[in-house]
Amino acid sequence: MKLRWMALLIAFVLAAPAFAHGDKKHIIGTIEKLSPEAVIVKTKDGKSVEIKIAPTTTYVTSADQPGKFADLAVGQRVVIHADTKGADLIAATVKFSNATAAPAAAASPK
Repeated sequence: MKLRWMALLIAFVLAAPAFAHGDKKHIIGTIEKLSPEAVIVKTKDGKSVEIKIAPTTTYVTSADQPGKFADLAVGQRVVIHADTKGADLIAATVKFSNATAAPAAAASPK
């Protein structure tokens, strides 16, 4: 009996990450086009996905700091959790990489 409970517990622990995002769609890629109404993301498989921006969309940096829409830029890596509404994807959360400048040593030719 103890073995069954242990097996059930292990199965639950291994399955839990699969349900972590609930019913949200997970989009990972690079911003291809950006407007106040939508973000178009190019995914790893080369597809372009349009995700609409809502007033409730939250923005978070890769360091888990609050961000804002103005922090986004074309070419930036993003992870978006989106809700599906009909055929549309609506961004709930946009997590983005921080834009960093190239180090001075790397930018200057030798």
